[in-house]
Amino acid sequence: MGPDVIVPVSGMIMILGIVLGIPLVRSYTKRSEISARQPALPADLVARLERIEQGIEAMSTEIERISEGQRFTTKLLSEVRTAPALPAQVAAPAPVAQAAPAPQQPQGIPDGTILVESARRNG
Repeated sequence: MGPDVIVPVSGMIMILGIVLGIPLVRSYTKRSEISARQPALPADLVARLERIEQGIEAMSTEIERISEGQRFTTKLLSEVRTAPALPAQVAAPAPVAQAAPAPQQPQGIPDGTILVESARRNG
C-alpha cells in the first residue's frame, strides 16, 4: 500500500467517524443532562404515591358499584311506571284486622297517686 491509497482510506474512515460519532455524542450528552435534571424520588414519596394510587382504585371500584346500583334502581322504577294497571285486589290489599286496643293505664292525679276506676266513680 502506497501513500496514494492511505490518504483516501483515512479520509473515508474520518468521514464515517464524524457521521456516526456526532449523533452518538449528542444522544449521550442528552441522556446525561436529563438524568442530572431529574432527581431520584425518595422512598417515602414513592410509598405515598402508591398508597394514593391504591386509594383511587378503591374509590373507582366503589363508584362503579354505586352506579350499577343506580342503574338497577332506575330500571326497576321504569318497569313500575310502564307496568299495566293492576287489578284492584292486587293494587290495594285488604286491610289487616286491627289488634285489640291496649289497656288503658290508670290515670294519676297531680300528687302522683293512682286512682282505680271504681274509686274514681265512687269518689
